[in-house]
Amino acid sequence: MTVIELFQKLLRFKSITPDDDGAFDFIEEYLGDTWTCIKVDMEGVKNRFFYKKFNDKKQHLCFAGHIDVVPVGEGWNVDPFAADIVDGVITARGTQDMKSGDAAFLYACKHAVDFDGTLSILMTSDEEGEGTYGTIKMLEHLKEIDFIPNYAVVAEPTCEEVFGDAIKVGRRGSINGYITIKGKQGHAAYPEKCINPVHNFAEILPKLAGHNLDNGDEYFAPSKMVITDIRGGMQVTNVTPPDLKLMFNVRNSTNTKREDVENFIHKNLEGLEYDFRTTQGSFPFVTNKESKVVKAMENSIEKILNVTTKHSTAGGTSDARYFGAFGIEAIEFGVINDTIHSVGERTTVKEVEGLTEVYMDLIKNF
Repeated sequence: MTVIELFQKLLRFKSITPDDDGAFDFIEEYLGDTWTCIKVDMEGVKNRFFYKKFNDKKQHLCFAGHIDVVPVGEGWNVDPFAADIVDGVITARGTQDMKSGDAAFLYACKHAVDFDGTLSILMTSDEEGEGTYGTIKMLEHLKEIDFIPNYAVVAEPTCEEVFGDAIKVGRRGSINGYITIKGKQGHAAYPEKCINPVHNFAEILPKLAGHNLDNGDEYFAPSKMVITDIRGGMQVTNVTPPDLKLMFNVRNSTNTKREDVENFIHKNLEGLEYDFRTTQGSFPFVTNKESKVVKAMENSIEKILNVTTKHSTAGGTSDARYFGAFGIEAIEFGVINDTIHSVGERTTVKEVEGLTEVYMDLIKNF
């Protein structure tokens, strides 16, 4: 079975999150008896950890991905699970996100002749959903049995314009904020008898909207406050609102913590009556540019693709953040990311074959 045939096989599983649609049974059979499988299943989510010890060295490299995909949606011109090839292009749900990466590392690991330590594969059926019972639960189990990898390559699509042009060496965290500015409702004709929260907040808004909470660094852009929702009033013109509600998001780097955001808000709302809370959706992480896995991936990309890659931490969150939280030196590398989650999601045969070669070279020379 070629890597493209494997890719097509994976695409034909209708693995809409959190259902694997039987894909994990196939993968276990595909890897064969030389790979040991650990299963952690809960709340309808399946997690698999396959590993092979080539020798007793402590070095442990893990490839990671998710088998689940987002719902298809309307408007496809082809069957989104047929995985047919037309002029070197495969259009199907999950091509970029991320069964291309899954196929590449499964093929590369299965065909690895030698490795100085342990190779492993971590996969979940719940990355596109809440992720509560996905990758994090398998990593918790691996910690319990003292089998945490040293390094991880998450096969998310990372490239921007040219295949090979970017690897993720970290991810920003996500902090959500919820503010209620309190006022006193009244008649618009008698503003002196009201406390209008819209007026009170209007002069403060420019201090918050788009504000950089830090200056960024070599890995991260500045942590910026992004206002996502403002609402107040009762959709009438003659009543001032009793309160104004505001929501914001900060994609934070390692330079800005949750308490920094909270202190900034409290400072700027001083003198107002308000309620305020934050939640931390995910935490930032970064893998040092001198890490072995970063250097090895750079070398393999340049050798196989003849591309000098760049380091990136842009974009949203991924399961790579969980690896970072366990002290694992993690990076991400995969195909071009320009149609993920969209109608007509697609990638090319050339990219998938190239990705497989990069992974095989990485394993060989790690």
